[in-house]
Amino acid sequence: IINNYLGGTQGGAVDKASPSGMHFRDSKRKVDYVLAYHYRKRLARHPAGAGSPEPTHESASLALVSNGGTGKGCAELQRQDGGQYAPQEQPRPLGVEVIELGPLDTLEEEKRLQREEYERNLVEVGLEIEKDPENKSQGLSFVRIHAPWQVLSREAELLKIKMPTKKMYEITEEGGILKTLNEIWCKLTKPLQPQVPQQENTNMKSLSYPFSREKIYLYNIKDKDTFFDNATRSRIVREILKRVSTKARNSTGIGTLIANHVYDAAYPLHDGEYEGQNDDMNERKLLYREWARYGVFYKFQPIDLIRKYFGEKIGLYFAWLGLYTEFLIPSSVVGIIVFLYGCITIEGDIPRDVNVCFSVKKRTLPLCYLLHKFCDYWNLSSACATARASHLFDNPATVFFSIFMALWATMFLEQWKRLQMRLSYFWDLTGLEEEEVSFLSEHPRPEYETKLLQKKLKNKSITTENSNEDEKEKLTWSDRMPGYAANFGLILFMIMLTFSAVFGVIVYRITTAAALSFSTNETTRSNVRVTVTATAVIINLVVILILDEIYGAVAKWLTEIEVPKTEKTFEERLILKAFLLKFVNSYAPIFYVAFFKGRFVGRPGHYVYVFEGYRMEECAPGGCLMELCIQLSIIMLGKQLIQNNLFEIGIPKLKKLFRKLKDERTEPKEMDTNQSKDPQQWDLDYILEPFTGLTPEYMEMIIQFGFVTLFVASFPLAPLFALLNNIIEVRLDAKKFVTELRRPDTVRAKDIGIWYNILSGIGKLSVIINAFVIAVTSDFIPRLMYQYAYSQNGTMHGFINHTLSYFNVSHLKAGTQPENSPFAQDVLFCRFKDYREPPWSQNQYEFSKQYWAVLSARLAFVILFQNLVMFLSVLVDWIIPDIPKDISEQIKKEKSVLLDFFLKEEHEKLKLIESFIARDKQKHKSGTKGERIRAASFCQFNRCQKGSFASFSSQHTEV
Repeated sequence: IINNYLGGTQGGAVDKASPSGMHFRDSKRKVDYVLAYHYRKRLARHPAGAGSPEPTHESASLALVSNGGTGKGCAELQRQDGGQYAPQEQPRPLGVEVIELGPLDTLEEEKRLQREEYERNLVEVGLEIEKDPENKSQGLSFVRIHAPWQVLSREAELLKIKMPTKKMYEITEEGGILKTLNEIWCKLTKPLQPQVPQQENTNMKSLSYPFSREKIYLYNIKDKDTFFDNATRSRIVREILKRVSTKARNSTGIGTLIANHVYDAAYPLHDGEYEGQNDDMNERKLLYREWARYGVFYKFQPIDLIRKYFGEKIGLYFAWLGLYTEFLIPSSVVGIIVFLYGCITIEGDIPRDVNVCFSVKKRTLPLCYLLHKFCDYWNLSSACATARASHLFDNPATVFFSIFMALWATMFLEQWKRLQMRLSYFWDLTGLEEEEVSFLSEHPRPEYETKLLQKKLKNKSITTENSNEDEKEKLTWSDRMPGYAANFGLILFMIMLTFSAVFGVIVYRITTAAALSFSTNETTRSNVRVTVTATAVIINLVVILILDEIYGAVAKWLTEIEVPKTEKTFEERLILKAFLLKFVNSYAPIFYVAFFKGRFVGRPGHYVYVFEGYRMEECAPGGCLMELCIQLSIIMLGKQLIQNNLFEIGIPKLKKLFRKLKDERTEPKEMDTNQSKDPQQWDLDYILEPFTGLTPEYMEMIIQFGFVTLFVASFPLAPLFALLNNIIEVRLDAKKFVTELRRPDTVRAKDIGIWYNILSGIGKLSVIINAFVIAVTSDFIPRLMYQYAYSQNGTMHGFINHTLSYFNVSHLKAGTQPENSPFAQDVLFCRFKDYREPPWSQNQYEFSKQYWAVLSARLAFVILFQNLVMFLSVLVDWIIPDIPKDISEQIKKEKSVLLDFFLKEEHEKLKLIESFIARDKQKHKSGTKGERIRAASFCQFNRCQKGSFASFSSQHTEV
């Protein structure tokens, strides 16, 4: 059924639009899907004596000629061999107007023909279509699609969509103390629950079974129009749109047509407005009031309603994000306690407070200069503030916190697997057959089909007589080799670009530090390290933000030139590339500060130089951990504030404004008599931003998860800032999905896919990195070694002196001694931080025994820490089952109830059949004598008796 109001010629009257904007013009049939396209009706006319082309409207008969060549449209065409059409050479009848098409008009005519063919094919498969009249010379038009019951039931059976049956069964709850605690928790959190409709009896669950038309008596079908909800209806129509093809350009599915710009967009409708004074409540408005506003940040998420409206895939994302945010609460509390412990114990830190801050009173030797010739010797007490501040993050509690966070990551992943199984049970995903998954994921992408078509056309001239090879033709490894080579080369180039950016910032730090050291301003010279560190981190942040956007686009382009066959393969490859590039980009500066800065500076008299005049930078006297904390905090907070929040809010609004201005500029200002005053729902949804997938949402959370776990030993407050960000992030994403984006197609998914593997990999990597941060970057191991191996009284007195080596200033190269130094006459030896032999030793300035002892202890700690935490993680994984006990029992119970339900229904069906047979037998016995008398007039007695049994048998077969 096509309701096509062309040219307003339907009796001179135009039907009013649906009041709700969700139905056809008859206000009965629901709009399940919408196709949008731009049309252009201007045709170039070149009649004799005409000056300029004019718009040509549809007439009774037109002959369209493209550039004086092939005929198009309604012209009289004659089919030739090979399926081509050509104009038939015959005299032109009167009243037929010949129009020559320009290149743009030819393209528009081709698109129109493809649309007409595609829409005819949609009608042939059973869909019903309503189109807008094209009254303007050019503009935007919509095709509204409705799926009747016959189509819905057929496709639901094909897709194996689980639907609730008549059978309800009771969910057995755990008894004892767990039930009591659960009831107490529900009462305490009642104010935090969203006010959404709940099932009347939460202890009962409908038994679901894949839809089957043969077993339609199993389902509780009260109204065929509402049996399938809006999300299911749109999902069914989307699968049909993917499957229906057109002969033109061998286009398969709506994806190819959108890629070829035949249609601009295809999307399901939102359930009405999310704001408004009307009292009509819909699911979208309910989600906005109870979920997608910042004012309800304290409430739990209505996960079941999110899943019902957006589908299982998006529902699982928000369930995962909610669980991750909840798990950040205990880690934030422990992180605050660790930080407060550092603040409380800062006064009693003997190595820094006594040995550093009071080194002047003890008249310790000055430390060696930092920059030759222009810098003077300096006192250790000048680094007192930095050394004391580093104690906030470099104390014994950080070791405990690192172990805690490693176990926290393991428990989070285990709890997510349990929650995932619970949701799978209640969302009827436990029996998601592999056939359904493969059916939904095996649709070839439009780009793959185009590439395959090009290959077929290229090989058409050399094809053999064997036609079976053409049917099985596909893209081979050799066809994808250029794409793989480009991927390898460009990914390597991008990683080198990231390292180059890090090296550029290093050069900036070195040169800026040297330049500021020459300043005549005393304040500037005293704050060189703080100035250089702060400005360098900000530059790092800006570079990371810029490269992140570039890498996202590059990863998508690299995945496209690989030409993956299915959307699932495309998504997985895109995720891996984007994660690799963004991981390196986000963490490269942090890895440098944690593990490489200050490791290659050399020693006095033999320093390492870059560009012949600048020394490699080294850590502050208190160590690199404080600088690592500053680097991590600024990059993490900057990325969350700018990229995750400002970009997510601002960029969609700018895109929406740009698209609106573009449409207003391109469309002529003509009166459209058929356009209703109030915009319909399909008009409002078209303005919204199209949904492009969950990859950006997952990516920003995965990168944040890395900040929380990988370097948590240097920044215990990272979970707290992540928690504050995620409280806003949940509502920001919710508002974006409800108000800023078109309604996504519902996608069934059993899990979060490859993201779980990435999370698990980051969790294991965090154990190794935190072990090295504690062992290498902090002073935890050297202090332990000094206290238990070198200290005479078992205390930390004398630790700083133990870590400083001696250097004889007479061994300096000529011309490198400090100029105009007040220390110059008295200084014979200066100190530098390292474990080296003194100048009076035979192996002067070589690494000492203490160096090798400390290095061995560090490596031993890494091995011990890693194995201990891995063992505890495996133990936690083993103790906590992946599937909750009550859920596993319910799954077994559901299978048993389903079997009993089938047997009962089949038994009732057999009883019904037997009753029909018994009734037929009773009728046969009572009517046998009369039948024989009536039959004796035209047949013999024995033949009539056989005939009666034959009739009974036929009746039984019909039943």
